[in-house]
Amino acid sequence: MTHTVKDRPATIVSRTADPGTRPEGATNEREARQFVRRMFSDIAGRYDLLNHLLSANLDHVWRRRTAVAFDHILRRPDARVLDVCCGTGDLALAMKRQAAHSCSPGAAIYGTDFAHSMLTRAMEKSESGIRYTEGDALGLPFPDSSFDLITTAFGFRNLTSYDAGLREFLRLLRPGGELAILECAEPRGALFGPLYRFYFHRILPLVGRAVSGSSFAYSYLPASVSKFPQPDLLEEMMSQAGFTGVRHQLWTGGSVALHTGQRPA
Repeated sequence: MTHTVKDRPATIVSRTADPGTRPEGATNEREARQFVRRMFSDIAGRYDLLNHLLSANLDHVWRRRTAVAFDHILRRPDARVLDVCCGTGDLALAMKRQAAHSCSPGAAIYGTDFAHSMLTRAMEKSESGIRYTEGDALGLPFPDSSFDLITTAFGFRNLTSYDAGLREFLRLLRPGGELAILECAEPRGALFGPLYRFYFHRILPLVGRAVSGSSFAYSYLPASVSKFPQPDLLEEMMSQAGFTGVRHQLWTGGSVALHTGQRPA
């Protein structure tokens, strides 16, 4: 199920949401960043298995739909695309395959993540032509105006500063370039909402802990989603950061949101 929210004018953001992720026990950005890097490094070996298992394989669908949504960029042989917080590279792979559907080689695809073991997994299964670089999303090793499209799938929520992340994305995009943020959301429906919350807060941590061996990673996941700005608020944050044409689509009963925006031309 898809629900599209139309553009809205930029408004002054008045929010109580966290400015960025703060795992339990982290008192500042530096500690939060270290925690997130260590956590994802620890679960890298079982990350793909758990993503597919816990989402009933819908994570493939969400990434493929994101790639299809940007076919107009991916088919261009002169385009450069960066997947931030790329993890094990599934979205980069989906975009590379989408680009290959065109008659030309399509866009150049790059991926970056600050967890070395995640990048190692991405490179092990990578298709030819995807270029991976280790880097922190809040300070990436690329010059200004380098990319036509920046994507991030289920990674933006883990940044220690959402505003700083948006500013970095804006810096890296060429004028007219586009941003896609694919993230979890909390459904609000009277029926699906309670079922989702029961699964997400009770069942998912138990399964995640049993399969990954991590006592905390899959408790962090539902907690981070609960604290993450709701789609309307993230839209406002994107507009305040300087993006135009900001909008979002809700998928799978409102449990996932694709946020999009442009750097002004």
